Amino acid sequence: MADTGESRAEAAAVVTVDGARLRRVGARPGLGQYIRSLWDYRSFILFDSRSRIAGANSVNALGRVWMVLNPILDGAAYFLVFGLLLGTGRGIENFLGYLVIGVFLFRYTSGAITAGSRSISGNLSIVRAFRFPRATLVIATNMRELLLFVPTLITMVVLVLTIPPAEDITWRWLLLIPLLALQTLFNIGASLLLSRFVAHWADLSNLIAFGTRIWLYLSAVFFSIERFEHVPALVTAMHLNPMYCVLDIARQSLLYAEAADPMRWIVLGAWTAVLLVVGILVFWSAEETYGEDR
Repeated sequence: MADTGESRAEAAAVVTVDGARLRRVGARPGLGQYIRSLWDYRSFILFDSRSRIAGANSVNALGRVWMVLNPILDGAAYFLVFGLLLGTGRGIENFLGYLVIGVFLFRYTSGAITAGSRSISGNLSIVRAFRFPRATLVIATNMRELLLFVPTLITMVVLVLTIPPAEDITWRWLLLIPLLALQTLFNIGASLLLSRFVAHWADLSNLIAFGTRIWLYLSAVFFSIERFEHVPALVTAMHLNPMYCVLDIARQSLLYAEAADPMRWIVLGAWTAVLLVVGILVFWSAEETYGEDR
């Protein structure tokens, strides 16, 4: 009887649960916690980027050779059309080097942003099956594009050193390191912003591909901005174009051994900072909606 009374007393006892730290399953975490969680998933980001590279290369017989062949073939086509047929290289010192840098560096950003914008829409099975910060998919895609770009970057440097008139290595070549870091962060910011909308409206990916082609023609990839000095508004718009800033810094450093206008660094840095902040805020705000049926 005593045991029975004691059991009833225990059953009637009120248990107080502190629910301050309880969250709804799948709820969006706070922004600070969300950003910190991205660092916790760094191993996943590196593994995902490397494994996808290996998988993509196994499909083609030439594998990683295409990482180098594609930009070279693009550069050759642009040289034929714009350099020889249209004569856009007239007045540009070392036009071949000028074109190689433009094509290779622009291709890196356009490829990273296009692939990054599809990071969520192209991985819906993973998004729906597991709980993790979705931004890791965008970052992993950009890390994959960076790793893919490394052999292309080496090829670009070799071409600049060997194509007549061959350039000499100077200390300004080291500026390529912070430039590539800024360019990569710029790509991540743009990818975060665009992937949030492509995740809900997949058709936007086609507009992004079209937009990058227009961007190509507005970034002085195969012509000099001096051709438009008689249109000051256009020149100003070009100076505010982040990709023009990337190409101008690289060309001045690698081809002409000169310091680029400091405004190129300022404009590129401003674009990168704004896109990273806006991109992460916009992407995080829709964290709970990714993978929903439409």
